[in-house]
Amino acid sequence: MNPEELVEGVLAGEHRALARAITVIENRADGYRELVSALHTHAGEADVIGVTGSPGAGKSTLVDKLAATYRERGLTVGVIAIDPSSPYSGGAVLGDRIRMGSNIGDMEVFFRSMSARGSLGGLSAATSDAVTALDAFGKDKVIIETVGAGQNEIDIVRTADSVAVLVPPGSGDDVQMLKAGILEIADLFVVNKADLDGADRTVQELRELVQYQQGGVPSDVGHHSATAETVKGLGSSDGDEAETDGWTSPIVETVANRGEGVEDVLAAVADHRTHLQESGEGDEQTRTRYAEEIRTLLREDLNDLLAAEVDRRGGLDSYVERVVAGETDPYSVADELLTPIADCIEGTDRGDAARREQGPTAED
Repeated sequence: MNPEELVEGVLAGEHRALARAITVIENRADGYRELVSALHTHAGEADVIGVTGSPGAGKSTLVDKLAATYRERGLTVGVIAIDPSSPYSGGAVLGDRIRMGSNIGDMEVFFRSMSARGSLGGLSAATSDAVTALDAFGKDKVIIETVGAGQNEIDIVRTADSVAVLVPPGSGDDVQMLKAGILEIADLFVVNKADLDGADRTVQELRELVQYQQGGVPSDVGHHSATAETVKGLGSSDGDEAETDGWTSPIVETVANRGEGVEDVLAAVADHRTHLQESGEGDEQTRTRYAEEIRTLLREDLNDLLAAEVDRRGGLDSYVERVVAGETDPYSVADELLTPIADCIEGTDRGDAARREQGPTAED
């Protein structure tokens, strides 16, 4: 299928076209930009939920239960599971998702594994484009499960509307990891496997960290004001809600493999979406997301331009040899390679300025 046919198929609800479209997007194949651009005008309705946390926290199991519960409510779901990249093929290492079995055979749950492609932020550049495809397809909910590589898991806040950070009980190292930087991205915390020893202690440690955050630690990564209440995952509520002008980030206890606490997670996500809409933070979040997406595309395109310029000049090896021989240095090489591009941009700017000074011509 060409991009036009893929767009028609996706908008018509054809699952085969959706799968092919995401493959084109992930592989950055010919026509992917035209494909995403055409789908973009039909997107913007789906709720995007990010699920992240340390390896072994139970992310896949929880995502499976979240999708199943949404389906019980009559909603359609798209799941993107970001897996570590193979160092050989670049593909997703954990492509078989054996822990997501509740929705097998349900055509209204579209599941896709995607590779992180070496991204330190946990998401490949194609992830947001895949979300656009699922959104344009008509999915009500899109859930993104990230790699779970630690404090580098920050890209998710630029893609998801609400982010759930999973922490297994009795894991002091994981709470220390949160302290190191991932704390700021959570719109809710999920203490999964809450039937194990140490769950109460983990909840208390998280509460203390969030209170510390509320006490004046600045954050320019997340998209909320972090305070906490604790929701007991087995159905009861514990503790008073902190009064704040911002969002109150709940700490939800779950036993995902038994489905316990899943409704509480979905309730917290729904509450956060309501907060985004009523506070206006959702609009600002959307602007920030598009700004970052544009920056990412500019970096990608500029990198391609530079690679082409290096190839035109005979490749990078010759420059490396000159640096090794002491004839030049890396900064001078970078300046030399960037100069033609900078001159081209400056020349275009001068030409535009001259045309503005001359005013409209007969051709105009």
